[in-house]
Amino acid sequence: YSNVPVINAGDGGHMHPTQTTADLTTITRLRGSVDGLSVGLCGDLKNGRTVHSLIKALAKFEGVKFYLIAPRELAVPEYIRAFMKERGLWFVEVTGLETVIPQLDVLYMTRGIYVLPRRKLERARQNLLVMHPLPRVDEIAIDVDDDPRAVYFEQARYGMFARMALLTDLANQERMDPGAVEIGKGPVCSNPNCITQTEHYLPPLVKQNG
Repeated sequence: YSNVPVINAGDGGHMHPTQTTADLTTITRLRGSVDGLSVGLCGDLKNGRTVHSLIKALAKFEGVKFYLIAPRELAVPEYIRAFMKERGLWFVEVTGLETVIPQLDVLYMTRGIYVLPRRKLERARQNLLVMHPLPRVDEIAIDVDDDPRAVYFEQARYGMFARMALLTDLANQERMDPGAVEIGKGPVCSNPNCITQTEHYLPPLVKQNG
């Protein structure tokens, strides 16, 4: 409905694609590749929009293993679990960080009940990347900050560059005629938490079949 680009900078508890560009930039810059990595996602995986976006992005790479670390009440929502199963992704859901941290190449911390002090990194790989979308509360202890595996401040820096590139790209695109958008009569998003499911005054962009 707009003749200029609209950027999704995070929509509630659903997705956060601009953060994912920062995350992928960080991983590729510091590890050289994403293929074949073991990625631990830790914290509130139910409401963590950064996690949902990152899972969908990592699904495009080869051989990525997912360790979903969360209490049962904060586990990934069913639509994300179904997405992973449909694509045959390797994943395991666990409630403890200590048992899986030795297997991880990337540990993506988010808010929740888990706390990562430096002593827990003793069993981790020396080339582990400890990431966080920031800002943190107390899920990563301050004594982790000077560990060379803590890359969340670099991650924020890469996020600035990634978003600069996005803005530059969109600013140079041709404008579209919003009148050319086909309007339907009902919600089109399959996510049960999507705003189109509850805010029925919002017309969808395409008509539903039938």
